[in-house]
Amino acid sequence: MLPQPPPFETHVVDNQPPPFGERDLWLDDQVLQQSVAREGAQAFTSVLQQYGVLAGGELYRIGFDANRQRPLLRTHDAQGNRIDSVDFHPAYHRLMAAAKTRGVAGLSWRSPQPGAHVARAALSYLHHQAEAGTSCPLTMTHAAVPVLRQEPALAEWASKAAAPFYDARDLPIGDKPGITVGMGMTEKQGGSDVRSNTTLATPLAGEGEYSLVGHKWFFSAPMSDGWLVLAQAPGGLSCFLMPRRLACGRRNNFHLMRLKDKLGDWANASSEVEFCGAWARRVGDEGRGVATIIEMVMLTRLDCMLGSAAQMRMALAQALHHARHRRSFGKRLVEHPLMANVLSDLAIESEAATTLAMRVAGAVDAAGHDPQQAAFARIATAIGKFWICKRAPAFVNETQECLGGAGYVEESMLPRLYRQAPLNSIWEGSGNVQCLDVLRALQREPETRVALQAELQQVAGRDTGYDDALDAALTQLDGTELQQADARSLVSAIAVLLQAAALLRAGSPLAAGFVQTRLPRAAGVYGVLPAQVNFGEILERALPQG
Repeated sequence: MLPQPPPFETHVVDNQPPPFGERDLWLDDQVLQQSVAREGAQAFTSVLQQYGVLAGGELYRIGFDANRQRPLLRTHDAQGNRIDSVDFHPAYHRLMAAAKTRGVAGLSWRSPQPGAHVARAALSYLHHQAEAGTSCPLTMTHAAVPVLRQEPALAEWASKAAAPFYDARDLPIGDKPGITVGMGMTEKQGGSDVRSNTTLATPLAGEGEYSLVGHKWFFSAPMSDGWLVLAQAPGGLSCFLMPRRLACGRRNNFHLMRLKDKLGDWANASSEVEFCGAWARRVGDEGRGVATIIEMVMLTRLDCMLGSAAQMRMALAQALHHARHRRSFGKRLVEHPLMANVLSDLAIESEAATTLAMRVAGAVDAAGHDPQQAAFARIATAIGKFWICKRAPAFVNETQECLGGAGYVEESMLPRLYRQAPLNSIWEGSGNVQCLDVLRALQREPETRVALQAELQQVAGRDTGYDDALDAALTQLDGTELQQADARSLVSAIAVLLQAAALLRAGSPLAAGFVQTRLPRAAGVYGVLPAQVNFGEILERALPQG
């Protein structure tokens, strides 16, 4: 029996769940563990175990601090000198240091053995659950490495981007053990239509050196050591590396105009910038800008999938933790059949998102030596990026509803997850851009169609519901002409089928439930599983008791 409060005390805390942290995000996650093993990254298990503890402990705690104080732009110092600097909360730098030193941005390149890309993907997935804003510069730094490696003169840049060191000082890269790399692609007049960029790149006397004059409407991670940007050279749209500091130590000729006032992603800064004769080095040939950065685009799209899957995972864990401790009408929330149905349906969705994202990471890992896997990675990153990122906002909102009003106030993590959830569907190309890219690949790169069909047919015969949906999809894919207006319908159907195939391939006990509830009809509300489903088994698989 609770002790009686003094007669003047009206506030008694009762029927509230304990704090969510400290949790081991690796140990809690059967699906992630199984995916890592299945995709060939067992050699990195100890690295992932250590990061799971760190992410679910210290990084989870300080993620709240990093988002509480937003970055501050300082254009000038006290003496009136132009500095174009951004101040962050110390927690931001601690998050960046923890991630960079443990391989979130560089493990794939420093340990180029089988499974390295899968392990790096799992590290990114764990980190994103603790704090999503820092994932932006970490993702760009990771994805920039293969682009930088195309230019021998940028070998130091590639090496230090992959290096396990974080150095926030504003210095030339020759004075730093490790660096971060951002990007600036879109402009006010064009957005995703980067070929309409107007920034001009004028050749200088040095081989491969240019002067940039123009602007970028979204300039991500403005405190990076350098940025990959697109600009119009004499030979057409080209890719350039623009450093923050020149080798001599002088600040490059650019002006940060303002920081974006964003819906979410508060820990990290995004900006608008003007180039005022900024020095840059060309990467790749003139006129081949998009082709030069295409691998970067594929890698960043993979991280969008991973990030959305991670947000789903954390939101589910928060909801399930709450429901196991909160009571209503004489029972714990999780003991009410309808709440158990909602949570179980969310668990199925989360497992499908994680399993597909890690399957694509496995294809990226194998792409260097297997052309079919390379073709599958090429198209699956666009398909998965569209679908998983599109599902995240509604998913997070449903988990907020599981907490009721408590899921709508800032002391909970869920408002931050909800603000963050739409970002991945917009960044690196909105849903329409992804769907059009899928159509383009199917029509112009026949190897992607072959790889996609092979992936879907791999598990034929394991589930009759899947087989029926597969037959319909293959008929549609074999059509002679794919209409642009039908792109979303087509890509949505393929995405759900790919998730089903990934679950069947994994031997997941949730595969049959996914096929039964997702393939026959379009995705609707959560909580519509058949009443005879064993909700307890699903929820125990999703998150251990505790």
